[in-house]
Amino acid sequence: MEPLCPNFDLLKSSSVPLFSHRLSSINPGISKRSSASFPCVSSYNRNCNRQALVKTEAPKQQQPTGHDLIKSLTKGFVGFAAAATALASVCSDSPAFAESLTVAFPVSRAQEVNTVQRTLVEAWGLIRETFVDPTFNHQDWDLKLQQTMVEMFPLKSADAAYGKIRGMLSTLGDPFTRIISPKEYQSFRIGSDGNLQGVGLFITVEPKTGHLVVLSCVEGSPAARAGIHDGDELIEINGQRLDGVDSEAAAQRLRGQAGTSVTVKLHRGNGSGSGSSIKEVKLPRELIRLSPISSTVIPHRTPDGRLTKTGYVKLSTFSQTAATEMKNTIHEMENLGVQSYILDLRNNPGGLVKVGLDVAKIWLDGNETLVNTVDRDGHMSPINMANGHALTHDPLVVLVNEGSASASEILAGALHDNGRAILVGHKTFGKGKIQSITELHDGSALFVTVAKYLSPALHDIDQVGITPDVQCTTEMLNSPKETLKAKSSVSSLEADSCIMVAEHELDIQESKGTAS
Repeated sequence: MEPLCPNFDLLKSSSVPLFSHRLSSINPGISKRSSASFPCVSSYNRNCNRQALVKTEAPKQQQPTGHDLIKSLTKGFVGFAAAATALASVCSDSPAFAESLTVAFPVSRAQEVNTVQRTLVEAWGLIRETFVDPTFNHQDWDLKLQQTMVEMFPLKSADAAYGKIRGMLSTLGDPFTRIISPKEYQSFRIGSDGNLQGVGLFITVEPKTGHLVVLSCVEGSPAARAGIHDGDELIEINGQRLDGVDSEAAAQRLRGQAGTSVTVKLHRGNGSGSGSSIKEVKLPRELIRLSPISSTVIPHRTPDGRLTKTGYVKLSTFSQTAATEMKNTIHEMENLGVQSYILDLRNNPGGLVKVGLDVAKIWLDGNETLVNTVDRDGHMSPINMANGHALTHDPLVVLVNEGSASASEILAGALHDNGRAILVGHKTFGKGKIQSITELHDGSALFVTVAKYLSPALHDIDQVGITPDVQCTTEMLNSPKETLKAKSSVSSLEADSCIMVAEHELDIQESKGTAS
């Protein structure tokens, strides 16, 4: 293989120390990076052997199965992700041969840039080993490291150096593969624990446009009270444009100490016509508590006049406790005599994929396929249940909309494709990729798309979404059927058009004698 850094000899003649780092070129898949010391990166050291190699050979890993991939996500943090170290623990027991690659680069005299140089090599190596697209968006990834290192060398600040890493990652054409700073990662981890100080917005990058859009608002949060809706485009935060800013960096700007405030500017509409508008609003920051489950029993009168009970369960996020809380909720409702269920995944942006699969198992029997993962080589691996036993066989409707993403789509697909549930609502967001998260040596974190998933029926969800069986439109609510008419004194849930449609679908299931 040709050397990665042929032009660095010009720098070497000016007495600039070189750092050489040997990385393992392992089989595509999920792997653990071996540890290494970086004697010439953390500071400028004239006594360092300029030609010394730091050898960090790791065993080449066997291809992980889809089950291993999802199983490992239990040890990761939320978001659309999981920890790569956890993935490594699944794969690292497979011995094989190693193919090493030596990377040499000049050490910056700016101490803070030194640190980011090492981060660059770490990030580049992880992408090289695990990124879902083995062509790296049809580019020479080794050459991209060389180009980025040359651009980073003369810089004086860590912020500018991180900008070069972000620029390198942006060439992959995947908005979900990104790096966040140590401060942003700390905030991300705090938020994933279920509590944060902010305004209650879930935001993401819309893959087709690259714009930051609102996925959902936490119920009762400052954002919800201000009338911010899913699909609104976030344009500015405190007067600063968000062009090129990723979702975690934007979320970091929105968060802050309770009692302070932040001003956001949003665009609503399709960019043309009378339905398009710009809105600026000042939001107070508060302590936001993210409880994954809320539930209630809805009394429902069937077409033949019988009064029945429908269990309504709202799943807001796939946090560590969501599956356990779901089990407890279903047990309580069964004891109350509930005869049918509505599972509401609207505006649920996702979370731990493993938790999504655990929730699916609560509703399914047997050895059903929950999801299929597809690795960078195109190998598909099904994730199957093992002798599962559902907690209930009562009829089930799942509500989805444009804010249902990632783990929500995995759960909805598993229940729908296995014939367990009817889907009602609107087409889902369409995020069919799985990310790993790795904390790097400086406390920053790298998010890498490592696989994509297909539903049990092999439907590709990414950038397509899931189309529900029944859409809850205004026209449908004009049906003369009594079960679809709003009554004068009903709760806010009973007045929800999608819930009324869901109840109608449950009536149809019961009339057919089918318990999905």
